[in-house]
Amino acid sequence: MKIINIFWIVLGFICLGLGILGIIMPILPTTPFFMVTLVCFAKGSERLKKWFIGTSFHKKYIQSFYEKKGMTLKNKIIILSFASIMLATAFYFSAKPYARILIAGVIAAKYYVFIFKIKTLPPDTALEADAACVENR
Repeated sequence: MKIINIFWIVLGFICLGLGILGIIMPILPTTPFFMVTLVCFAKGSERLKKWFIGTSFHKKYIQSFYEKKGMTLKNKIIILSFASIMLATAFYFSAKPYARILIAGVIAAKYYVFIFKIKTLPPDTALEADAACVENR
């Protein structure tokens, strides 16, 4: 195995761990870490890529986003709620004005991306994507 493949595999497992930690701690973004995990595993090992695609993490957090390039309104609300609560808590407890400005900027950017950049899918579209994935296996 080449050193570059080992690098991608190690980076993939680090991102996988951070993504799983993001499930427990909503301050960490779960979906981007799982997307990076998939890219890293695809570059490092076809076997690990296939394994990750078969996991519940992939199915729950990135499959419909990856296949349909969007999220259901329910998923957007869940993600935004947890992240907003954590960011609001950090904003409240921050004593430094520059930290509050930075947190406010992150909140504004997060809402901008979720509202204007990520397509909102109808609720049944996500179910169709899940069913199509199951049929392809």
